[in-house]
Amino acid sequence: MVAESELNTGLLLFIPYRALENRVFAALAAAGFDDFTPAQARVLQRIGPYGTRLTDLAEQAQVTKQTAGFLVDQLEKAGYVRRVPDPTDKRARLVCLAERALAAQPVAAAVVAEVEREWEAHLGKRRMTQMRQALTMLREITDPYA
Repeated sequence: MVAESELNTGLLLFIPYRALENRVFAALAAAGFDDFTPAQARVLQRIGPYGTRLTDLAEQAQVTKQTAGFLVDQLEKAGYVRRVPDPTDKRARLVCLAERALAAQPVAAAVVAEVEREWEAHLGKRRMTQMRQALTMLREITDPYA
């Protein structure tokens, strides 16, 4: 096993994220939202409040347009998304969250809030605030969609 001091920063960021994600998926499954995969969830997370074009979803999820289309097809069949005409370009379509996704959001948000409270209790308020500030600053140079 690798000593904690030998783990790279990316892995140290990923481990708590994966733990949070696993808890969210478990809570969603317990609430009856057990019919989507982590890959589908990564596409779902990138859909904006007014919809997002498939090409943008593919780029943001870092998958091919074909893969994004396949994932969106599955999500549409399960009732999580719907496709609607893009009001700014009649040739294009937007992928929008459907009722099932909107119903799942509060379940996921409650788990995220619970995990963040646990992390704050473990780290202390000051460290939690510092961590959020540092990660927000990192987003400036790591997230082209911010």
